[in-house]
Amino acid sequence: MLYRDNTVLGRPVSVITFGGAALSGEGGGYGFGDMDEAGAEKLLKFAWEKGVNLFDTAPIYGFGLSEERMGKYLPKEAMIISKAGVDWHSTRRVNMSNDPKIVEKMLLESLKRLKRERLDLYMIHWPDKNVDIRRAIEVLVKYQEKSAIHHLGLCNTNLEDLKKAQEVGVITSLQSELNVLNTKPFDDLGETWKNFLSMGWGTFDKGILTGRVVEGRKYEASDARSWAPWWNKKDVQIKIEKVQKLKLILDDYHLSLSEFCLIHNLHHKGISTCLVGAKTPEDLSQVLQAAQKTLPLESLQEILKRFHS
Repeated sequence: MLYRDNTVLGRPVSVITFGGAALSGEGGGYGFGDMDEAGAEKLLKFAWEKGVNLFDTAPIYGFGLSEERMGKYLPKEAMIISKAGVDWHSTRRVNMSNDPKIVEKMLLESLKRLKRERLDLYMIHWPDKNVDIRRAIEVLVKYQEKSAIHHLGLCNTNLEDLKKAQEVGVITSLQSELNVLNTKPFDDLGETWKNFLSMGWGTFDKGILTGRVVEGRKYEASDARSWAPWWNKKDVQIKIEKVQKLKLILDDYHLSLSEFCLIHNLHHKGISTCLVGAKTPEDLSQVLQAAQKTLPLESLQEILKRFHS
């Protein structure tokens, strides 16, 4: 396992972070297909044994099921990230809000599900145009002072919200989408993100960049790709065609799609860690092996130039 030196969380961080949305599709909410209890236990323990030490989750992943499973099967030494802001009503209709009362409620519920007195990193999941980010951070700072949170972070943020949040508390981590097909969220932050523990989600763009997403593929009802508005068939087809082009280019360099995606994020962009939502120990093992791969800068630049031409 490769690690990044890290002064933020106090110890090195694995360059692969386990993405918790893979654990709990049958629970509903944001997830990627069924996984039984035994499968979740096996996968989490395998990740930890192989050196993954950072685990990312959120309440909306399985409506709490992802957090519950991490709470059951991960040792206390594992570093866990969770988030506030994507809540749901009793009918399970999703409610996105950074209202301070909701943020506080979600934090306390996450601590209970994860069976922890303190979370290593707690983040605001998405910006909320109706709530000043400073109000949410004030709540989290209060719990940080009570030692219920170690570090604070922002997901999917922008420079304006980041600046406001820093007026109230110390922000140590940023998390946004990052992959070969989409670098805009990080690009929009300029050089700022390099001062933080930087985390990229969507490393394989919900499976598209693994080559497993093909035209006409069907998904389980418990897989968000079967119903989510962000899984637009037209957009997905365009991406599939781009990936086919990329794969042909990579064949010239004897690289797999997974290897190049990780090289792109870790070595080209230089982020701290990539979130990957593997569904099986075999898949995760392949990802961990791919993360060991390196590529001369000249070759990487050649690939990107050919891909974007």
